[in-house]
Order: sequence, then structure tokens, then C-alpha cells
Amino acid sequence: MIRIVIADDHTIMREGLKRILDGADDMKVVGEAVDGFEVLTQVRQGGFDLLMLDLSMPGRSGVELIRQIKDEMPKLPILILTMHDEEQYAVRAIRAGARGYLTKESAGTQLLSAIRKVASGRPYISLEVAEQLAMDAMPSTEELPHKHLSDREFEVFSLLVGGKSITDIAELLHLSVKTVSTHKTRILHKMGVPSLADLVQYAVAHRLIAPFKM
Repeated sequence: MIRIVIADDHTIMREGLKRILDGADDMKVVGEAVDGFEVLTQVRQGGFDLLMLDLSMPGRSGVELIRQIKDEMPKLPILILTMHDEEQYAVRAIRAGARGYLTKESAGTQLLSAIRKVASGRPYISLEVAEQLAMDAMPSTEELPHKHLSDREFEVFSLLVGGKSITDIAELLHLSVKTVSTHKTRILHKMGVPSLADLVQYAVAHRLIAPFKM
């Protein structure tokens, strides 16, 4: 029996996931968490085999939370279930210690197989993510600017170039508008560009977002 804790701040999502898991004889939901603090409480209490984790929740979240969990419980399998389908999100999550990465759009058809694979000690990632991990491991003479962004900065960067406003990002990441504005300023400085339009052009050129269609 695979004992699972679901960490997601949306009640509808948690209930939907539980319905999917109820149909599996070898799985049981034994706990839930709605923010980073509850996740860490569940981790410290133990008594489960796999953590299903959303990347964006109130409190500590994202790659930072993955790193803290792995520091405290290195052997705990983590399956990321998120709205973010960008390969770079997945690469950073896997590097931080997650064993699998699945988008919420794919959860209905792939969730059970992903859980079984991750719980057994094997990774669950897409071919595109595997290729990105392999490319990043190869020696390169060019260190791209976005690789120097912190995990949180990259998260803000991805949302900015994806068309989200500072207010939207603050709500999504459960941060203050001032904090997001500070991240934006640091991102522009690190990337060496003067404006958001330049960030978008960079993101399109390096296939970090899809090109705009006329």
C-alpha cells in the first residue's frame, strides 16, 4: 500500500485527486496540506510513503520547499503535480530533489502510473525534460543569463514573460506586490536588459515560452 500526502491549497483539486486515488487498490491518502508549513509538519510527523506536491502554495513553496524537505527527509519520494508545464520548471524541481514531475492537465490519465513509478524509486519525467537535463549536463562555452536566476527569480521571470502582471504574480505565488517588484528589478539586472519586452524576446529566442501567433 502506497500511503500518500496531498499538498495543494485548492480544495477542489485535492478532492479530485482523492477521487482518482480512491479507485486504486494499492494507494491510500493519509494526509493533506494546504501550505508549506503544513507540508513540513506532515513530513516531520512521517507515516507516509510519497508526497504529492503543488509548486505554488501559501508560505514556503516551490523549489525552496523541495530543498528543505529533502534536507530533512532525503529518502522521501516527491511527485510534483503543478499547473506549470514549462521544461525549465521541471528541471529545477528535479535538481532540487523531486523524483517526478506531472502537470495537472495530465493527472487524469498519468497520475496512478506516475505515483507507482516514483514510489518504487524510479523517476517520472517527460522525454523533453530528460533531454533538457542531459543538455544542461553537457559542457558549454556559453552560460545563458537565465541560468543565473535563483529558483524564485526564475519562477517570477517565467510568469512575467508569460503575460502575468505583478499583481497576478503576487496572488499566484502568495507574495506581496513589493516583493514581486523587487524580484523583477533583480531579474532585469541579472539578465542585462532594460525592459520586460526585452525579457519576452529573450524567452522566445531561447524557447522558454512559445512564440506569439498573429
